[in-house]
Amino acid sequence: MGFTRAELDSFRGASIPDVIGPGLRMLVVGINPGLHTAAVQAPFSRRGNRFYPALYRAGITDHLIDASEGLRPGDREHLVERGVGITALVAGATARADELSNAELVAGAAALEARVPALHPAVVAMLGVSAYRIAFARPHAVVGRQPEPLRGAELWVVPNPSGLNAHESVASLAAAYREAAMAAGIDVYPQPETP
Repeated sequence: MGFTRAELDSFRGASIPDVIGPGLRMLVVGINPGLHTAAVQAPFSRRGNRFYPALYRAGITDHLIDASEGLRPGDREHLVERGVGITALVAGATARADELSNAELVAGAAALEARVPALHPAVVAMLGVSAYRIAFARPHAVVGRQPEPLRGAELWVVPNPSGLNAHESVASLAAAYREAAMAAGIDVYPQPETP
């Protein structure tokens, strides 16, 4: 599914639906949707994004999800059945996350804090330490489990799967995501063999 630059630009500020259902164990929080994600209405849909390959390699999903043209039938349900939810810190789509202002990140953190008690996840996994530091006023935070919970949930900061985060590999992303999923009580699958 190809889009022209003008078509993608028309999705600036658009939002996508959360992937959330009953039995939520781990709420994954991306920074904000990209323009392609808004266009196809599926999180982490940009070809080359390592989110779904990392989930599969971590044993969180039993198959590799391809959301490049939207979530396929059954994929949203599989995530929900596994106890995985996906939302964004800031709802509005941009071409790049660095287009967001610090004020937007801080407002997103406040909104997330307000939502967590009703969603009741065991773990909130924030994707991206740089955005987390700004949004939650924790300038020295590092990746991993955070010392303070978020409204009753363990708070983890895990690496962002964006290709712009070049020093992370699918393997390192998978290791971080698996650790957070296990802390959330998700019964992870054995990790698949890699070629």
